[in-house]
This record gives sequence, structure tokens and C-alpha cells, in this order.
Amino acid sequence: MIKLFKIILLISILILSFQKILFAKNNSLLVDKISKNLRCLICQGQSVYDSQSDFAVSMKLLIKNKIESGESEDQIYEYLKNQYGEWIVYDPEFNKKNLILWIFPLILFIFGGLLIYRKVFIN
Repeated sequence: MIKLFKIILLISILILSFQKILFAKNNSLLVDKISKNLRCLICQGQSVYDSQSDFAVSMKLLIKNKIESGESEDQIYEYLKNQYGEWIVYDPEFNKKNLILWIFPLILFIFGGLLIYRKVFIN
């Protein structure tokens, strides 16, 4: 009976330790995913994931702490947008503020196409 109890205890400890390892790995993957989509404010050509600046290191730690406290990815993005502005996110949202930025290339493309059509086929 004691042998069976020891075996069950050993199996339980192994399962819990593997679960902790998997949880840590999932958190690490989520930290990497979020930090790849954030601009480093110090090295403006790099993401937080790629940068080794003090800001990037502290940002990764902040993201890790927020994940461990149970916040979702969207909540973390909202917090960072409120703190640093929408510029910090590489993938901006489509809203009224940036509507012209999304539509302007399309308008420019259509206008250029009309000019080329007019020069080639009408003249």
C-alpha cells in the first residue's frame, strides 16, 4: 500500500512539474508574440523582441508580469496604447482617425491609373 502511495505521489509530482514547464513555455511564446508586434521607442527601427535596449528589456518584463497576473493579449495591447500611444503597435487598428491613411493609397492608385489611361488611349 505504501509503495502504491509513493508511486502515485511521484507521478503527481512529475505531472505538476511538466504542467509548470508547459505553462512557462506558453507564457514565453505569448511574450515573444506580443513583443514582436511592438515598436521599441529607443531603437525605432526594431521591434521590442529584436531590441536589447533597457526599454525593450523592461517592456518584455512588463508583458510577462501582466500575462502572469492573468491579463489577455488584448488587455495588454490596450494598456500599452494608453501608456505610449497607438504608434507603439506595428499593426494599427482601422478606425476613423486613420481612415485616410488606409484609403489614400487606393485613391492615388486609381488617379494614377486614370492619368495613364488618358495619356495612352485618349491622346
